[in-house]
Amino acid sequence: MNLRLIILFLLVSTWNCFAQNDSISNIIDYDDKVIASLYQLETANRFDILSGKEANFRTVSIEPDYKSQLGVSLSYQFLNLSLSFAPDFFPGNKESRNAKLLSFNYTLFLKKWAQSFTFINQKGFYISEKGLSLPLPDMRTTKIGTTTSYIFNDNFSYKTLTSQNAWQRKSAGSFVPKLSFYYTNLTFNSDLDFSDGNMYFLSLAPTYCYNFVISNRFIIGSGIGFGAGINMIDEKVYGLYQFDFNFKLGYNKDDFFVFANTNVVSFFQSDAAQTRLDDTLSSFIFTIGYRFDAPKKVKKVYEKIHEKTGL
Repeated sequence: MNLRLIILFLLVSTWNCFAQNDSISNIIDYDDKVIASLYQLETANRFDILSGKEANFRTVSIEPDYKSQLGVSLSYQFLNLSLSFAPDFFPGNKESRNAKLLSFNYTLFLKKWAQSFTFINQKGFYISEKGLSLPLPDMRTTKIGTTTSYIFNDNFSYKTLTSQNAWQRKSAGSFVPKLSFYYTNLTFNSDLDFSDGNMYFLSLAPTYCYNFVISNRFIIGSGIGFGAGINMIDEKVYGLYQFDFNFKLGYNKDDFFVFANTNVVSFFQSDAAQTRLDDTLSSFIFTIGYRFDAPKKVKKVYEKIHEKTGL
């Protein structure tokens, strides 16, 4: 009897160890590594003006002169430094030489929460309608936004989907509601019959994300969400709808990684407005990078910051 109890105890203990190890190893976190990467980034903020109904319906698109950026990034824990420029050897950059683009995006992860910050300043657009286009070289837009996300499933790595700081080893998904706030300033600087304006978007988008692990090295991640909220344009408030899409294809080793990620966030103004202004923010990034252990001096500096701030 005692022998049976001992064998049963050993079996249960062994099963628990495997279960715990399986849970622990489901997600690999690389925040303790220094991550150096080279990336190509394409990001833009596009607008569509819709007016009239039925036979009198009009759609006017305002698109930026796209510029492809080449950049380098260095990150450790919550710190991230990056520098990018738009070289002429990328297709289209020569033609958009007078266009300007300054963009910044950062996501801070705090346990089950993810807080992202976005800043985009663009100069140089063109307006098109029914196949005809007209340049707006002096038009400028500025967008500032923040999104708060909550990840319900502890076995799903939202960080794997959105960055190179983690890797998911077993397929998993999660419900990820997102609360977003964006401010956008439009300055046309042209003789066209468009007035400058300020837009404010507040929305809640229930989103479902999933990381499909093809093998130990390859992963496909995706997220899709639909939401609603309100927007205010020149002190007038309207309802709006939101569409959110994210897709990632990645290859990973502990010290080396490559991934491509595309993200689209679109806001559609409700039909209550006589003239609708739809807003789409899109980005595509291709990244190749390397991870290595942080120098002792860097670790000491981080530990001091961590003791004071908790980050």
